[in-house]
Amino acid sequence: MSAKKIFLCDIKSGNKIKTSLMVMKIIAKDPAKVICILADRSGDIKANIPSRKSDITEGSVIEIEGIKDWNLDVKKYGFISDYDLSDYLPTVKRPIEEIMDEIESYTTKYITSIEGKSLNDYFFKDEIVLDKFKRGIGGVSMHHNYIGGLAEHTLNVMHLTSMLCERYDCRRTETAMLAAKLHDIGKIYELYYDGPFKYTLRGEMEGHIVIGVELIEKAIRENPTLYSEDFVTRIKGCIVQHHGKLEFGSPRSMKMEESFIVNYADSIDATMNKISQVKDKTEPGNWSEYDRRIETKLYL
Repeated sequence: MSAKKIFLCDIKSGNKIKTSLMVMKIIAKDPAKVICILADRSGDIKANIPSRKSDITEGSVIEIEGIKDWNLDVKKYGFISDYDLSDYLPTVKRPIEEIMDEIESYTTKYITSIEGKSLNDYFFKDEIVLDKFKRGIGGVSMHHNYIGGLAEHTLNVMHLTSMLCERYDCRRTETAMLAAKLHDIGKIYELYYDGPFKYTLRGEMEGHIVIGVELIEKAIRENPTLYSEDFVTRIKGCIVQHHGKLEFGSPRSMKMEESFIVNYADSIDATMNKISQVKDKTEPGNWSEYDRRIETKLYL
């Protein structure tokens, strides 16, 4: 496996560059060149690549030589097939196993009923689902848009949900906490994260809320006599309602204490994650650029 040693953030403008980058987006092609966005986990850059073969495709990793300025002027390139994907895609800053350990601690504390444990284990003791969950992203561009972002977002929503449940004496804390853990489980199939982030065909057609409900229903069918009607209704209701309002993508607006709590926890974490990303790009005491997610620029 090729070990990537030089990242975009390490290279100053005007310097010659020899490194490997992933093709994230092709902007334009003509018979002599390709204009595209190249990236590694540290950032991205617009590049002009001389190419008469039409062999450059999105998701491919290429070793390039060129000069970095505002854009990247590529002189030579070749393809790499053996590489570590985490070198080229943005990744959560914390170790993923540390995040999963925290999720497990909340699970052990709050999810204690036979129903709750069974539904939790259906997903999180399945090695395929667990692998997808740990690699999953929170979104393509809106929030937690990096490998491990789904797990990080889930942990934060569980943390905020536990605080709200305890502060306001929620009648069904276990339901709220399990729903917080499963609220975005559909994203493991909605989003593609083994290359440039994008929606899968299923994601485009159904969306993570519908997919999530389908997954819950499949789990229930595995052991239908175990789950009470009230448990199923409330868990599915939280998944369906967690975006809060119809205009925000929920098939139904919030109708339960638990769904209000999960919605608020979800919204707070998504918003604050986006603000954190804006902060990373803005020096203190300056205005940020306008951000579409939070619908404003920030004075930081």
